[in-house]
Amino acid sequence: MEVLEAIYTRRSIRRYSEKPIEPDLVDKIIYAAMYAPSAVNKQPWHFIVFNDEPLRKAIMAFHKSAAMLETARQCVLICYDENLQHDEGFGVMDASAATQNLLLSAHALGLGACWIGIYPRQIRIEEMRKLFLLPENIVPFALVSLGYADETKSIPDRIKKERIHYGKW
Repeated sequence: MEVLEAIYTRRSIRRYSEKPIEPDLVDKIIYAAMYAPSAVNKQPWHFIVFNDEPLRKAIMAFHKSAAMLETARQCVLICYDENLQHDEGFGVMDASAATQNLLLSAHALGLGACWIGIYPRQIRIEEMRKLFLLPENIVPFALVSLGYADETKSIPDRIKKERIHYGKW
């Protein structure tokens, strides 16, 4: 799949089939996330890959927008290290870029995925820290559910030319 096709056709997938994901695909997705740009190339990210059902249920218990974990075959928690980020606030941008790479690579490899927000909700951050025994300097940023899609979604027209400005506002 070409890059522009992946960008235009990627959708948030919230229902997954029972087909397991091949381990090498998960590795490829994580590696693609690690090729994201980061401020001063600090690469402050960490990834926790899991598929433990009790852990998924624990997350769904406090995160009301995480119902897609019920059928997810794999999950990836994207974190950043406050001690490795270029400066305060840059970890969020770096983790965002890594998350986007993860989503696009999953789609390009034939998987469905959905970005489940953790940051900046403090209660979600604290609950994830407890569940995953994260050190204080590690910030859980986003959770991505993965699996083979059990739903199809159309491609909306998102082009709003009135929001494109050339030269100045």
